[in-house]
This record gives sequence, C-alpha cells and structure tokens, in this order.
Amino acid sequence: MASVSTQPAARASASGGIRPLGLLGKVLIYLILGAWAILVIFPMLWAIMTSFKTDQEIFFSPWALPTTPPFENFVRAWTTARIGEYFINTLIIVIPSLFLTLLLSAMAAYVLARFEFRGRNFITYMFLVGMIFPLFLALVPLSFVTQKLGLLDTYVGLIMVYVAFSLSFTIFFLISFFKTLPKELGEAATIDGASQYDIFFRVYLPLARPGLITMGIFNFLGQWNQYILPNTLMITNEDGNTHYVLSQGLYYLQSKQFYQNDWSGLFAAVTIVMIPTLVIYLIFNDRIEKGMTAGAVKG
Repeated sequence: MASVSTQPAARASASGGIRPLGLLGKVLIYLILGAWAILVIFPMLWAIMTSFKTDQEIFFSPWALPTTPPFENFVRAWTTARIGEYFINTLIIVIPSLFLTLLLSAMAAYVLARFEFRGRNFITYMFLVGMIFPLFLALVPLSFVTQKLGLLDTYVGLIMVYVAFSLSFTIFFLISFFKTLPKELGEAATIDGASQYDIFFRVYLPLARPGLITMGIFNFLGQWNQYILPNTLMITNEDGNTHYVLSQGLYYLQSKQFYQNDWSGLFAAVTIVMIPTLVIYLIFNDRIEKGMTAGAVKG
C-alpha cells in the first residue's frame, strides 16, 4: 500500500518539475517572438509616420509625431517622382503573371498528382531542382535570350520570366495539395460522363481554392517586390519613357535624394509601395495558414 500511495506523489512531483520548464519555455518563446515583431513592425510604422512629415521635421524631430500632416508628399511622390507610373507598370506585369502562374501550375500539378505515367517522378524532381537553381546564374543568358526574341524591355517578356521562375515552387506545393483531394469525386464525375477538362475545372479546381489562394499570396508578394529580374530586363527607352516597376523606381528615387533632398517624398513613396502588400497580407493572413495546413495533411 505504501508503494502504491507514493506513485501519485511521484507523478505529482514529476509533473510539478516539468510544468515550470514548460512555462519558462513558453515565456521565452513569446519574448523572442515579441522582440522579433518589434524589430519588424517598428521600422515600418516609423517609415509610415515619417511619410507625413516635412523635411525639417524628419531631420530635427525624427521621433515626434507630425504636426500638420503634409499630404502633398504623396502627391509629389505619385506625380513628380513618377511612382504612379511605376505602380501602374507593376500592376500590368504582376496581374497577368500571377494569373498565368496559378493556372499553369494548377494544371501541371493536377496531372502530376492524379495520373500515373512514365517519367512522372523525373518531371516532379526537375521542378524541385528548379527551386534551388540560383537566379544570378540565369541573368546573363536570360538577357541574351530575351534580346534575341525581341522581348527585352517589354511587359510580355518580363511576364513570361516571372511565370517561368514562379512555376517550380507553385507546382511543387500544389502537387501535395491535389494529392489530398479525394479521387472518388473524379471517378464519380467520369461515370456521369464528364471529360478531364470538366473534372479539372469544375470539380478539383474549386476544391483547390485554399492552396491557390496561398500560392497566389506568396507569388504576389514575391513578384511585387522583385528587383533583380526587372533591373536586368527593363531599361530606359531612348525617348525617356521607362517601363520601370516599383522596386526599380524606388531605388532610382532613393539614389536621387543625395542631390535633391526630397526625403519626405521618398518616405511617401516607400509607404505607397508597402500599402498593397500590407493590405493583401492583412486580408488573407488566415487563408495562408489554412492553405498550408490543408496541403500538409492528407485527407
């Protein structure tokens, strides 16, 4: 009886020894995450606040709130600094690029996930290799190829390059996502006389919406902030007009501040560039988590 009665006490002491360690670990994790959140959020909030200041307030009271928010900073950045033109150029490139990336990736991932054929694993592994291929190694041959095809400094050329470099990661993720969808739905649609076209677009593509939204957000953020590819393929025309995207225009604006001293316009331009990504992330934040978990668990 004595030995039996001591077991709950031993368990209590053991659990009592584990709980403080678990609590300490959670507190440490929260402290680290909180410090990281401050390091990420504070510079962004400071940049947004600074975009409403004048140049004098930026240099003489950088930590104070703006007294009279000068909204002309945004007007000047949109028109004089041509951020509006770069913004439209970016939309012209990113929207069709995102649509083609998701469509082609979904079609390829559906075939690789649902059909058995010779060379399927080899094709899948090739897409995996494409994910780890260094982008810098492709810049020089890519510029020569686009120039020979007449696609250098064109929207179509940059759209095609964006799609090509986004396919590997998107297909690799969607393959695992399509594998989680039940095969019985496709078999039932086949019995009802549906073609493979109907099965894909009317049955599986709507079910893959969480994965498509997740990949759409990742690709949008990557393509919206892309700098290396447009800096290689988009140049200034002879008539002075540019096909610059936002990342190029923002860098060009920053380089001019050393002799123009329009720092308030620069911070306003930075805020304009950040707004779309912040809005997309805040709206679809929960969709990212749901899409990642839905693609990770096989149904």
